[in-house]
Amino acid sequence: MLKRRRWLFAIAAILPTLAIYFWVRILPIGEILRLSVHKWDLLSRNKPFIGLENFRELFGDHLFWEALRNTSIIAFGVLVITIPLAMIIAALIYHRTRSRFAGFYETTVFIPHVASLVPAAMAWKWIFDAKLGPLNAFLGLFGIPAQSWLFDPTLSLVAVIVLCSWQALGYAVIIYLVGLKNLPNSLFEAARLDGASGVQSFRFISMPLLKPITLYVSVVTLVSAFNVYAQVFVLASDAQGAPGRQVRVLVLDMLENAFRNYRVGYAASEAVVLLTIVLCLTAIQFTLLREKGGRS
Repeated sequence: MLKRRRWLFAIAAILPTLAIYFWVRILPIGEILRLSVHKWDLLSRNKPFIGLENFRELFGDHLFWEALRNTSIIAFGVLVITIPLAMIIAALIYHRTRSRFAGFYETTVFIPHVASLVPAAMAWKWIFDAKLGPLNAFLGLFGIPAQSWLFDPTLSLVAVIVLCSWQALGYAVIIYLVGLKNLPNSLFEAARLDGASGVQSFRFISMPLLKPITLYVSVVTLVSAFNVYAQVFVLASDAQGAPGRQVRVLVLDMLENAFRNYRVGYAASEAVVLLTIVLCLTAIQFTLLREKGGRS
C-alpha cells in the first residue's frame, strides 16, 4: 500500500511538468507535421490537404538544397572546431584549478555563451569588416591582402562558423570541466607511477572516460548549429545590405517562405526535413560513440 502511494505521489508530482512539456514540445511538432501536408498560407481560407506535394516541390527547389548545404557545412564545421578545442581548453583550465585565477579562466571562457546573440554578432561583423576590421589589419602584418569576409559566399561561411564556434565553446568547456573534476584521481596517480606523461594520461585515460560527456556535448552542439539563424542574419548580408542573403540557411529559408511568401505549409515541410536530419544525426552519434566506448 505504501509503495502504491509513493508511485501515485511520484506520478502526481511529474504530471504538471509532463503536461507543460507536451504542450510546449510535442504538440508543436504534431502541428508542424499537420501543416506540412496541407497547402497552408496566411491569406487564403481554403487550406486543402495535398499529401506529400510540399515535399516533392521542396526536393526540386535549388534554394532549399543551397540552404541545406550551407547549414550542414556550418553545423559540421562548428562541431569539428568546438569538440577538440573545448576538450583541450578544459584540460588546461583543469590543471590550473589550484590557481587563484581558475574562476577567472572559467568565467572568461563561458561569457560568449551567455552573451546576447545580436550584439555579439555585431561585434564580430566589425571584426570581419573588409576596410576597418582588426582581422584584416592583423593579416596585413603578414602581407596577406584584405579579404571581403562578409561579401564573399565562401568567406561568409567561414565567418559564421567562427562566430558559432566562439559562442558554443564556453558551454562545451564547462561541461568538460565538470567531467574532468569527477574522474578518479587514482587512475592518474597509477599512470604517473608507470611513467606516463600528462599528454598520455589525457589521451588514454581522460578521453575514453569522457565519452559520455563528448556524446552529450556533440549532440547539443550539432543540434544548436543546425538551428543557426541570428548569426547569419546579422553577418551575412548581400551587396545590397539585405540581411542573411549571402549565406542561405534552413531556418532563414523557412521564415522567408512562411512570412514573406505566406507559404506556411511549404515552410513546415522544411521544418520536418530539418527535424528528421537532426534526429538521424543524433542517432548516428549515439551509435558511433557507444560502439567506440564498448570497444575501449
